[in-house]
Formats: sequence, structure tokens, C-alpha cells
Amino acid sequence: MKEFRSFLSSQIHSFIRYRQASQRWDDSSYEENLMLFDHYCHANDPCATALTQEMVDGWCRQRRTETNNYCRSRIYVVDSFVRFLNMRGLSNVQTPQIPRKERRRYLPHAFTEEELIRFFHECDSIPVINSRKETIIRKMSVPVFFRLLYSSGIRTNEARLLLRENVDLRRGILDIQYSKGHDQHYIVLHDSMLEIMRRYDAAINGIVPEREYFFPSIRNSHFNRGWVTKISTCYGAKPIRPTPPPTNSATIML
Repeated sequence: MKEFRSFLSSQIHSFIRYRQASQRWDDSSYEENLMLFDHYCHANDPCATALTQEMVDGWCRQRRTETNNYCRSRIYVVDSFVRFLNMRGLSNVQTPQIPRKERRRYLPHAFTEEELIRFFHECDSIPVINSRKETIIRKMSVPVFFRLLYSSGIRTNEARLLLRENVDLRRGILDIQYSKGHDQHYIVLHDSMLEIMRRYDAAINGIVPEREYFFPSIRNSHFNRGWVTKISTCYGAKPIRPTPPPTNSATIML
């Protein structure tokens, strides 16, 4: 994780611990935007020792290029942080005005069979470079990660943040502790996916022993939000002769 730079560093860490303890912390969005706010404060007033209204208003002001919804997602965590400080008598800054939420229309992409074949072919063809641990983890994790998404329908953040202790490989049940809206729910795995995850679990445990997350990074943490986009972009499907990949054909280095 990158370091916070401003005078707010210790208070931010306290805020993060508080939100994590109450299970209301989202690494994929909150940490990134709070980091940007911290860097903004440091860059604009590196000698400051207290949060000011100008700092909050300057960062939270809606930009001309922003939609209401994007602005809301960017400043929500700062609004919560200011409320956290005010409730503890650490600040008297007014909370920012959050733009009204707009309805948006999203048209999902329906993958064709050929697109799926090509995508999973690329997932299975990731190379190991000079026996580097990072590339070994990538080769082992990517085919399983995306097959889990495809077979179960869980969200990318649910898979990224999936704890090993919340994966029951005996009964084939996932305990999703954190989801959209902080709702806990359970997912029953298909038998073929369960077998893949059992093999993966045994194999990755030899690379990252005593891991906390089911899909660990090289630092024994979870992959960040940008990892999914980066992988999808780097290993985009290339034209090949269509040969359907069985759901149980994940490439795992045993």
C-alpha cells in the first residue's frame, strides 16, 4: 500500500481501522480516493497541521468533466472521514455537499462463444518469466480467478477480497463477507469449479504459505482493483482456431 503523506496520516489510519472494524471499508475505492485527497492536501499545503474548509471544498468541488455519480464516488470517503473527525472533536470543518445521484443506464456486453474461447485460451497461455515468483502466481491465479467469475457470477471485488477461511473446499461453498451494500451471502460452486479450486489451493499454498486471501498477491495481500483491468487488457483475446476450453481445464502448475 502506498504511504499517506500529509499531516492527516495518523488520523486517516485511525479512520481506516474504524471502518474496517465495522466492516464498512472498501479497499477498491475508498483507499484510492482517500490517498488522492491526502496527496492533494500535502501538495497544496505541506506545512499545514490542521484540516481546513478550503482543503475539503477544493478537493470535493465537482469538476467540469465529472458526472454527478463519479463525483459522489470520489468524495464519499472524504465526507465520511470529515464526519469521523467532527464526531471526535478533531475538526469543525463542514462536510462537503454531495451531488444528487443520477440514474444511469448500463448495457452489459454479451460475450459470444468465440470471444470466451479466445479469452480463456489467453488466460491459460500466460508465460512464466525467468521463474519469477510474481509470474508464477499470475499464471496459476488468472485462469482460476476468471473461471470463478464466469461459473459463479460473483463480482470482481468479491473474488479479489475472498478470504481463504471463507472458502469451504469440502462442501464447495463460498462465504461472501463483503459485497455491494455490505451484504453477506453464500455461493455454491459447481463440481467442476470446486475441483479446480481444490487443485489451485494446494498448488498456491506451496508458493504463498499461510496466505490470508484465496487469491494472494506476491506480498501475501489481495490483488487491487486495477489488477483485474490490467490482466484483462494485457491478455486480451487473440485470434485462434476455436477449441472450447472445458470448465475444468484451468492451468495449474502442480
